[in-house]
Parts: sequence; structure tokens; C-alpha cells
Amino acid sequence: MPRLQNVRLAKVSLRPGAGNMVNGILRKLVLLKESNSLPLPKLEGDDRAQARALAILYSHPVWMVRRWTKHLGQEKAIKLMMWNNDDPSFSLRANSGKGVTRADLVMQFNMLKVPHELSSHLDHFVRVKTGLQSIIQAGLLKQGLCAVQDESAGLIVSVVNPQPGDSIVDCCAAPGGKTLYMASQMHGQGMLYAIDINKGRLRILKETAKLHQVDGVITTIPSDLRTFAESCQLKSDKVLLDAPCSGLGVLSKRADLRWNRRLEDLEELKKLQEELLDAASILVKPGGVLVYSTCSIDPEENEERVDAFLLRHPEFRIDPVDRYVPPGFVTKRGFYSSDPVKHSMDGAFAARLIRTL
Repeated sequence: MPRLQNVRLAKVSLRPGAGNMVNGILRKLVLLKESNSLPLPKLEGDDRAQARALAILYSHPVWMVRRWTKHLGQEKAIKLMMWNNDDPSFSLRANSGKGVTRADLVMQFNMLKVPHELSSHLDHFVRVKTGLQSIIQAGLLKQGLCAVQDESAGLIVSVVNPQPGDSIVDCCAAPGGKTLYMASQMHGQGMLYAIDINKGRLRILKETAKLHQVDGVITTIPSDLRTFAESCQLKSDKVLLDAPCSGLGVLSKRADLRWNRRLEDLEELKKLQEELLDAASILVKPGGVLVYSTCSIDPEENEERVDAFLLRHPEFRIDPVDRYVPPGFVTKRGFYSSDPVKHSMDGAFAARLIRTL
């Protein structure tokens, strides 16, 4: 963000005098950078010291740096932090539920002179690096012609593989990006139950479903999944649990999240993920599919939660995702995984599990 823009923001958000202070600080930083006199930490010493140095260099919490260095190695951890610090790109999905094709979307972008490229992984998706504001101002989102949705999320829907006539439960549905995409793939046939504890966000999902003309197959259910699963008799063909998670795969778009997350949060999240997985499994009919997904790149929230679930629920087995997503996204164990550095998109994970009994 340009210096003057930061100054104006400080005046509006804080007080008029704050602008002078911010301007002075930024000017000094520019001068220091131009004179190469900013002191840089040295990558020396033990693992802790190196993690602290990398945390300063790449503006990430020390605990996160240590975790990634352990799981990914230092070189890949650095590339991941550089990706997080770069300007994010965005993907938009053409709303096929309203009859909009990707070609229609491209025509609109050309008229708006918005640079773009076609997704090489998903037929309905287009990537943009700049020009999102022009797309919003032109009303393409407000008219329901398209939706902002990362390709990593779109590929999770591919793992679910929604089909016309399916009965599907989206367990933590709001704000509804995956719900709407799944509904558009069902072509008005079948039923999609969108469950979420947040009534307000579900109301927005319901309104957006009408705008996207996919509301005919969507039923919203405001409820805690754990309570709902215990009391209902619903059994579905496919159940998606896009679980609450650390969000460590989406830090390029959520710069604030890195500083709001603590290591202790992971323990609380893992407990919640297990409770939600147990509840979601109740809703799967014999022969049906349970998809567990996150927008995290942390193995403790992903593979380890699936392994713990399978120990508790031997009636489920892994169904490899290689039939549903491109080979580059399939792990050795048959899970879906998107890598920000490798795939230039958000980090995400999904396991497809079949109920055998």
C-alpha cells in the first residue's frame, strides 16, 4: 500500500495527528531501505535462533516458522512465507446454476479490460491478479453471474463429486461457497442440506442461493452439527465436513490470521474436528461417502485426524481421490492436497471416506 494511502488511513482510523506519525515512520523506513542500513538477523545458532531470525525476516510468528521448518524443511518453509507475503491472486467461478459459462465470464473480463487466465484444473474457474474491484463495481457478483472462490475449494467439491439426484449434507456450510458450487452441479435434482450453527450466515447463504438460482435443491438447517446428528434420522449419499481449522493454508489472503492464531489453538481445533467428524459420520448411509476437508496445510489437522477417525470408525475406509482431481493433487495415501508454493493457490486438504457398513 502506498505511503500516502497509509497516512490517510491512519487519520481516519485513529486521529488526524496520527497521520504525521505514520508518515514519519514510513519515510524513515524507506530511507533505511534505500541506504541498505536496516539490520538483518543472522541465520546462525540453534534451531530456535534460526526460527527467530526467519520469523523476523519473513514476518511470521516463531511457532509457525518452527512448525513449517519441521514438516517442510527450511527451504520450502521460506518459499511458503514468501508466497504468504506476496500480493494474492483470486479465482472466480462462473455460475453454471444460472447458465453462465466460463466463456461468458471471459467476455465480461475482456470488456472490463481485466487481465485473467483460465484455470487449468477446473472448467468453471478464471484467475485474476488485479482488477477484482472493477469486477465488483461492474456488478458481476451482485448479479450472481460469478462468485469469488479459490480453486483449492473448487477441487474439494470435485472430491465430493456431486451429481444430479444426490442427497448431500454440507455440515459446516456457511458462508456457503462450496454449498453453492455443489448445488450448481446438481442441476435442480436432488437435495442439499446446509447445516451451520450461525443463523445469520445461513440467511445470507439462503439469499445468495436464490440469486444464483440454485435454491431449489438447498435446505438450510441452523443447528450445531453435534446436536443435530444425535437427534435426526437423516442418512445421505454424500456428507461434506469442511471443518473449522487453523486456516494455515490461506495466509496469503488473510494476513491478519498469522498473528491471531496461537499454537494452543491447534489443540482446541483438533478436539473440535474429531467431535464434528464423529457427528458427520452418523449422517452417512451405508455405501455413502464422507469427505473431510480443511483449508490447512498442517498434518495434525489433516492426515492425523483422518487416521484417528479411522481407528474409532473401522466401518469407514479411504477412497482414493485420483478419479476426481488431477494427479498433481493426489498424495501417496490417496488424499487431496493443494500446495500454495507448488500449485499457486490456497493450501487445502480433503479425504474421501466410504462407509462400508
